[in-house]
Amino acid sequence: MNSESSLRQATKDDRAKLKEIIDLSFPRFFRFFASHSVDSEDGIVLVNENQGTISGFAKLIEFNIDQRKFGCILWIAVHPLCRHRGIGSGLTKAGVDYLRKSGAQAVFASTQRRNRSALLTLGNAGFERINFSGLLRFFGWRVFEFYGDIWFAPSEIVLIHE
Repeated sequence: MNSESSLRQATKDDRAKLKEIIDLSFPRFFRFFASHSVDSEDGIVLVNENQGTISGFAKLIEFNIDQRKFGCILWIAVHPLCRHRGIGSGLTKAGVDYLRKSGAQAVFASTQRRNRSALLTLGNAGFERINFSGLLRFFGWRVFEFYGDIWFAPSEIVLIHE
């Protein structure tokens, strides 16, 4: 992320630009869910802004299971013309920091198995893949509640930042 970029919480005025980034970043199936999530009152959306133009965003949520607080980076996307500039990494780090400061014991993310860019960005930020048995040890049978909280899709893998 260059020095001219800044991070802030999204406002309703940012909706059109967020929708554009969603349409350019996600396969058709996921666009509906990303748009719905970004419009939702649950959680927050961080945006990266450069000279008044939004170049990327991250949707963050918090949830509780067994009276323990967790966070999740639900969606992260960068406009195709702004990729490979560290914006995704900056949004990921800011998302983890925000959720940790809010009291999250761990931060999760999920992505499609073939999304090399997301896997690289999340891996560089300290996320590690966690399989079902690891999640089962973490949450017990409430693991299915966890899957619902993070909008998990069967074609995805889960990552954890402890």
